[in-house]
Amino acid sequence: MAKGRLRVKLKSFDHRVIDEAASKIVQTALTTGAKVSGPTPLPTDRKLIVVTTSPHVDKNAREHFEMRVHKRLIDIIDPTDKTIDSLSHMDLPAGVDIEIKM
Repeated sequence: MAKGRLRVKLKSFDHRVIDEAASKIVQTALTTGAKVSGPTPLPTDRKLIVVTTSPHVDKNAREHFEMRVHKRLIDIIDPTDKTIDSLSHMDLPAGVDIEIKM
């Protein structure tokens, strides 16, 4: 039995997809006998891009584009070997970036 903690960080552009992935990870960890803390929502990164629509004629005509990166943090406390194995073989929805630290 592995002692310690697994820290799982999830990033996605869509909040519904990241919540679905987080619930799948929590469910998998609980069924294999580990304790779970989370999913904790981290602050959303918001990037705003301003583009002039016509650069020469009308300078005040601009378009705004926004890109949001939603983040979640899950701590798995005292994971078993079965927990680590099932997390590494889990298939998550497309568009979710996962980072696991021991």
